[in-house]
Amino acid sequence: MSAGLVTGVALLGALAGRAAVPLAGIFTHSPPPAVRSPGPVVPLSGHGLAGTAFGSGRPADDLRTVRGVGAAALVGALVFGGLAATRGGDPALPAFLAVAAVGLALALADLACLRLPDPLVAAAAGAAALGLVPVALAGGTPERLLTALAGAAVSFAGYVLLALLPGARLGFGDVKLAAALGLPLGWLGWPTLGLGLLLPHLLSGVVVLVLLAARRVRRDTPLPFGPAILAGAWLAVLLA
Repeated sequence: MSAGLVTGVALLGALAGRAAVPLAGIFTHSPPPAVRSPGPVVPLSGHGLAGTAFGSGRPADDLRTVRGVGAAALVGALVFGGLAATRGGDPALPAFLAVAAVGLALALADLACLRLPDPLVAAAAGAAALGLVPVALAGGTPERLLTALAGAAVSFAGYVLLALLPGARLGFGDVKLAAALGLPLGWLGWPTLGLGLLLPHLLSGVVVLVLLAARRVRRDTPLPFGPAILAGAWLAVLLA
């Protein structure tokens, strides 16, 4: 994909990031959108990561400050631009972009209130399925759909086992999100799926260690894992 097209997709990602803010607000019981002046922090607050580590304890509607919307747009541009740059020739790119757009809202919702709303998780799974089925049929590779479904099943089973371990902090929202992302990861093959299952735990571990070292959280502080699942899947797709 040419540099111009990558830039165009990145700009589309910025718009998706901005749109993810009010969408996440619907599921965090926020009032209608209102852009405010920048606060002293990136205001992802409420009961999630920002409220315990970064934020000021303000309600989750503070996602909509100028700085919060700008950060979401920047992340959206990075996510979409990375996918376009690495998978520009892949006919399944629209499916990956659709999943990424929903993933932006999921990450914001989890950061705001430690919750991965089922409708958004279902939308991510639906975006993957609706985007990949026509690609498989048009390309004469319907067997890839079976691999995608197997990837979802393996992801679901693996995360269920992790969630049931004593002392595990995984919620079943994390389990369902991992299963949804298993569809596009499985589509790209078993090595990509394995990487997508491993990277979230590595990323989360690094973040937790940094926060502990900075004394922004305690060992018993509840932290969202959904953003790590999404970031790990995104990196796995880039590296596929």
